Amino acid sequence: MRKLLSPLLVALAACAHHGPADLAPLSLPPDSVVLPVADSAAAVHLLERFAFGARPGDIAHVEAVGIRGWLEEQLNPSRLDDAAGDSALRQYRLALRDPADLYADYAPGPPAARADSAARRHQMEGERRLAGAVMMSALARHIASRRQLLEVMTDFWTNHFNVFMAKGADRWLTADFVEHAIRPHALGRFEDLLVATATHPAMLVYLDNAQSVAPGSHPPGRPALAVMPRRGFAPMFPPLPAPPRAEAGLNENYARELMELHTLGVDGGYTQEDVIGVARILTGWGVAQPRRMGVGRYAFEFHAWAHDAGSKTVLGVEFPSGHGMDEGRKLLHLLAEHPATARHLSHQLCARFVADAPPDGCVDAAVAAWRRTGGDIRAVLVAIAASPDFWAPENRAAKFKAPLAFVASAVRALDGAPDTTARLVGALQQLGEPLFMHLTPDGYQDAAADWLNSGAILTRMNLALALASGRMPGVTVDLDRLAPVTSDYDALVRNVNAAVLGGQGSEHTLQVIRQQIGDLPNAVNARAMAVGLALGSPDFQRE
Repeated sequence: MRKLLSPLLVALAACAHHGPADLAPLSLPPDSVVLPVADSAAAVHLLERFAFGARPGDIAHVEAVGIRGWLEEQLNPSRLDDAAGDSALRQYRLALRDPADLYADYAPGPPAARADSAARRHQMEGERRLAGAVMMSALARHIASRRQLLEVMTDFWTNHFNVFMAKGADRWLTADFVEHAIRPHALGRFEDLLVATATHPAMLVYLDNAQSVAPGSHPPGRPALAVMPRRGFAPMFPPLPAPPRAEAGLNENYARELMELHTLGVDGGYTQEDVIGVARILTGWGVAQPRRMGVGRYAFEFHAWAHDAGSKTVLGVEFPSGHGMDEGRKLLHLLAEHPATARHLSHQLCARFVADAPPDGCVDAAVAAWRRTGGDIRAVLVAIAASPDFWAPENRAAKFKAPLAFVASAVRALDGAPDTTARLVGALQQLGEPLFMHLTPDGYQDAAADWLNSGAILTRMNLALALASGRMPGVTVDLDRLAPVTSDYDALVRNVNAAVLGGQGSEHTLQVIRQQIGDLPNAVNARAMAVGLALGSPDFQRE
């Protein structure tokens, strides 16, 4: 027998498509949340950290409504009309088709068809088209959406709960994972987010829990189940092989990453025996597939026959024998509420929003908010924004943009618009951050040490110049709306500083731009050069 999602898990999985879960209205009382005055420098700092940079008009908007007002807007995303984000998403609707339909259209055919070179080329082209649409469905909304904090947090959690799009069925499950497990809970309660990711087929496939069964168990009426090897990832979009015959048994991959990465952290106080206990608790957490037993879609499926019903102990907590899927839910609650999880996640969030080496004061404030609210993500973000560490001069412009942040913020700064192709993701490929293609479970990192090198700086400058001159594939920009053509190059530099750098360009950067355009006789070329140099400057690369 098989048991599908419990009513609670069904409710979690049924959140509104590509939107935030229903969140209670949130306001920031002035007497309990102290925030600075929204001058232009503060507005730029806020938009660099809590958004993917500023679009034209965003800085003025923050100055008009205040930092408190802007944060309240972003913390209540359903109140913001997001026609721009919805319009951008519609261009890549292929990515958001039901995974079963994608499987039917894009899965490799029988061996005879795979041996045919023309059929294989056709399949590979389809897979590339699908992968491009999945990547662009995220990138285009990061650029266009008014719900910028939701976009930033969707990206944060996508890396925290990383899956590798090129592994097996995750090629058609990844977009669904982001839309139904990550995005609806990105600003909600961490425990809800944890449950949503733990019960999504993409995670169960990626970290092999779908193959984890109690040793010696097998489906009723069948011989012992074959399982995939414990370790190893498939190459980029290979044919799907039949599972090799091997001894059925426990797979610890998801159990280990659940504690080490998703919740407690590597220093969270767990042992190898705890890993084994978690793996035993999660046996039977599997995937219904459209090609098996008449199931028409991918879905979480609990296999009672595969579950280890014996007693277990995790982190000193007893899990009595005789239980099924319910003990997995008890485990997730235990991990979500553990003090080590609050510390680990608070540290990661402060590293993302404040500094690569987050100050203790910020982390302590975030932990306090986490524990006071039971892991309410919005409350933690408010605590970070209100922390003196966030606004400290030494933490402004102190982080180096990851490739996604650079590309998204550069296109936003020029009010650019991606076209209907997936060519813009080529820029992320060049910079080393193709979305959803990080092989290992730790996801793409956010620290300067991971991205700052001479080769990357040169590549970013070339991309910046290409974008400003209208030569970057996949995106269109109109500099006439940003900085009018003028033969007064001093005025041009002032305009570019205001439009691209938010008026925060350093004297050195502005002098370099002025020197580089000084000998250009064509004012149109000088404008493109000035904008490109501004985008490629250290002032723009830092956030």
